[in-house]
Amino acid sequence: MSCFITFEGPEGSGKSTVLTAVAARLAETYPVITTREPGGIRISEAIRELLLDEKNDMDYRTEALLFAASRRQHLVEKVLPALSEDKLVLCDRFIDSSLAYQGFARDIGIEEILKINEFAIESHFPDLTLYLRVAPEVGLSRIAANNRAMNRLDKEALEFHERVCAGYDQLADKYSERIHIVDASRPIEEVIESAYNIIIKKLK
Repeated sequence: MSCFITFEGPEGSGKSTVLTAVAARLAETYPVITTREPGGIRISEAIRELLLDEKNDMDYRTEALLFAASRRQHLVEKVLPALSEDKLVLCDRFIDSSLAYQGFARDIGIEEILKINEFAIESHFPDLTLYLRVAPEVGLSRIAANNRAMNRLDKEALEFHERVCAGYDQLADKYSERIHIVDASRPIEEVIESAYNIIIKKLK
């Protein structure tokens, strides 16, 4: 069976780590591919470089449109073909990132960003979304502790990251049937186990 599963959360929530670990476990039973946004394919990776380069002082609506353009190409070139082959697609970020970051934190408006992205993805929303919830100061401290390179969004003020989290909380309420909250402040092994169990329950 095909299933489109996305992993969401603020910077430093552990999305990539959890996704990788969960994908490895699922691959023992199911055909799985992993991917990311922005990115996943050549065109979208090129757009990613533009979006995350700290030298680019970008208009907020330009930023939103670039994310949507990257998403469209990634969807039609990678995600939909995999789903048509009955694979599980695990994606690090998707539409909810745009709604939380550009819609809420950038104050463009969730509904405005939703319209742009509905044009980009048509009806192809995720089947399941895991929201790895963690306080912004915790996530940012993890990035610093791990010596991960800071990108343009990482370097935003703490208030911006607090608004990102508030945006995600609103989305979790709005799309409660699709979005499942995972407490990402816990030890990583526990977060991985919770995420895996939520997915298995969905698949069964």
